[in-house]
Amino acid sequence: MKYILVTGGVISGIGKGIIASSVGTILKSCGLHVTAIKIDPYINIDAGTFSPYEHGEVFVLDDGGEVDLDLGNYERFLDICLIKDNNLTTGKIYQSVINKERRGDYLGKTVQVVPHITDAIQDWVMKQAKISVDDDGVEPQVCVIELGGTVGDIESMPFIEAFRQFQFKVKRENFCNIHVSLIPQPSTTGEHKTKPTQNSVRELRGLGLSPDLIMCRCSAALDSSVKEKISMFCHVKPTQVICVHDVSSLYKVPLLLEAQGVVDYLCRRLNLPVEMRAGKMLTKWKEMADRSDRLLEQVSIALVGKYTKLSDSYTSVIKALEHSALAINHKLEVKYIDSADLESTTLQEEPVKYHEAWQKLCSSHGVLVPGGFGVRGTEGKMMAISWARKQNKPFLGVCLGMQLAVCEFARNVVDMPEHNPGQMGGTMRLGKRRTIFGSSSSVLRKLYGDVEYVEERHRHRFEVNPELKNHFEKKGLQFVGQDVEGQRMEIIELKDHCYFVGVQYHPEFTSRPIKPSPPYFGLLLAAAGKLQSYLSRGCLLSQRDTYSDRSSSPDMEVLDLSSPLCNCVTLVVKDPLQ
Repeated sequence: MKYILVTGGVISGIGKGIIASSVGTILKSCGLHVTAIKIDPYINIDAGTFSPYEHGEVFVLDDGGEVDLDLGNYERFLDICLIKDNNLTTGKIYQSVINKERRGDYLGKTVQVVPHITDAIQDWVMKQAKISVDDDGVEPQVCVIELGGTVGDIESMPFIEAFRQFQFKVKRENFCNIHVSLIPQPSTTGEHKTKPTQNSVRELRGLGLSPDLIMCRCSAALDSSVKEKISMFCHVKPTQVICVHDVSSLYKVPLLLEAQGVVDYLCRRLNLPVEMRAGKMLTKWKEMADRSDRLLEQVSIALVGKYTKLSDSYTSVIKALEHSALAINHKLEVKYIDSADLESTTLQEEPVKYHEAWQKLCSSHGVLVPGGFGVRGTEGKMMAISWARKQNKPFLGVCLGMQLAVCEFARNVVDMPEHNPGQMGGTMRLGKRRTIFGSSSSVLRKLYGDVEYVEERHRHRFEVNPELKNHFEKKGLQFVGQDVEGQRMEIIELKDHCYFVGVQYHPEFTSRPIKPSPPYFGLLLAAAGKLQSYLSRGCLLSQRDTYSDRSSSPDMEVLDLSSPLCNCVTLVVKDPLQ
């Protein structure tokens, strides 16, 4: 097993997750089996209780694990399926050590950070690295480990010490360290400053780890003189200083690393059993990067939610939209709308904000209402849903968005009987679940490849009351997908509408750049006015919307969604009052 530790310096949030994913991608393109582990030094057991404004979205895995959004990057880049133990936190480590102490496993010894906590970290990493993440069940050959935060944080000290010991346990030829650091460029001088990186590397080396590669995050490409200066003061060769400057598309990051010899270096440094060549996988990434730069037509989607001030709150949703937009050869414009701004109270208190929000909504080609929790903004979401339904605008509701679509329909269309809902709460539904299609004419069923069922990830507590199903269907709102017991309403579609779909699950968690999620793909097709022609051609894109003939990979020449795209999807549930 080869271990690649990715650490960060100067500031957090500079792209360690993308770089770790990109390193894994270029190694996987060489035919290696790659897994990934994210270490978060916070004391929380998992990310499930975080506000989206705290750490961005909560990503959900097949086994129901609520984890850091970087694991979503790993799954999308590497096309793998991780489990909750691929996200290691301080809380998990301390919990496992304390449980052992309570059982008497330490035989009365004093339990300390060194060696007990550091040993637990090493054991966890070595055990998790061996678990297969690919469909073929083969044990991984390379494990990319991302350590969250920055070097010097007090929270990450036990992990740094653990890996200082770990490098000797697994031997030098099986372990290397990539250090990601910021190279600021003050506008006053326009000169790249290397001092923060020098200090960061000095601190890292003082803690016992010497970086093998220094990846410099910067706004523009570095001059050779800057690389040589970093090389001189950070004890590495100039070829070990890698420039990761801002690019127009994330698809270009693996190509950027590969072009600077990262694969060649890692193969030599870790004695990797691969040929020195770019594989089929990188060819696909290059094709996607080229396409993203050539897009001319634009499609706009109004994202109506309550966490719109931080785009990371909807990372997977945005990625799913981007994957679908790229597949139909359109440039995506996401219009973020705070759902509360659409409500009448905003009209009275801040009329300018109210009219701006409605202008964004009315000028969009499609409407998306994603998942969420709590009461705030729900009225605004239902107003957006009502507008999309009445104006025949493409609409997709996910989780809460699907539930609110049913509520809006019940308010304005269905003559509902008196009904006492009783206790609305229930046990949280997490992880991959099966949804059975009940209608052969369902649009979403066709988008999935005319399959009988799909398996997607769930994260919800509330659900549609099945006793009211007939009242809705009489008025045209069809429940075309249900769970295996036929009791939970999973998919809704509205008759005589260009595209009005709601799903209880979260399809964005399994969307991939080459395999866009069908519900999102349908939304983008409808927004671009191409859905009906796509369906009439048997779910095949026209030649101008497919990947070019220059691609050396045959499966890239025609993007055929006639095969099931739902590998698996998982959603986690939170208290609705959160």
